[in-house]
Amino acid sequence: MGIISKIKYICFVYLRIKKYEILSDCKNVIGNPIKCHPLLLKGKGKIFFGKNVQIGVLSSPFFYSHYSYFEARETFSEISIGDDVAINNAFSIECNAKVIIENDVLIGSFCSIMDNDGHDLAIEKRKDGNHPKMASIHIQQNVFLGSNVTILKGVTIGKNSIIGNGSVVTKSIPDNVIAAGNPAKVIRNL
Repeated sequence: MGIISKIKYICFVYLRIKKYEILSDCKNVIGNPIKCHPLLLKGKGKIFFGKNVQIGVLSSPFFYSHYSYFEARETFSEISIGDDVAINNAFSIECNAKVIIENDVLIGSFCSIMDNDGHDLAIEKRKDGNHPKMASIHIQQNVFLGSNVTILKGVTIGKNSIIGNGSVVTKSIPDNVIAAGNPAKVIRNL
């Protein structure tokens, strides 16, 4: 790496990664992902990283302009990422209950996982700060999520399955299928 490349790396990658490490406040983090992209870790819960978890991809969009966000909001909240997981740029997890991502999962850019409603759905309770409805999410081994996929509460995605770009997954998906759409539906077997 030449001197110009080193300066670019320090200014536009390394210092941004360090900034988000400083801004992170989650104290219960186990494991050390490979950070190629800034990662903000928030909340009172636990976040586990397996071996060889990569956050960010240089040759993908939004590498220099975005960051990834993991929030284990409550003391009982838990995010668990398995081994050999590759997560593209601008990924987010908002976890009130539990999110499990097993080994060998591939996640595209701008994917979002949310195991809760964010706010209560009842009009009179929306702004009162009470815990929204929540249900764990489980992404099984060797799943591939395309870009801009949203996974909502209570979903399990079966092993080896593929979720197409831009899909919104509201119900569980079986093993060994391709699912796509809003809401995502199985379109063929693998």
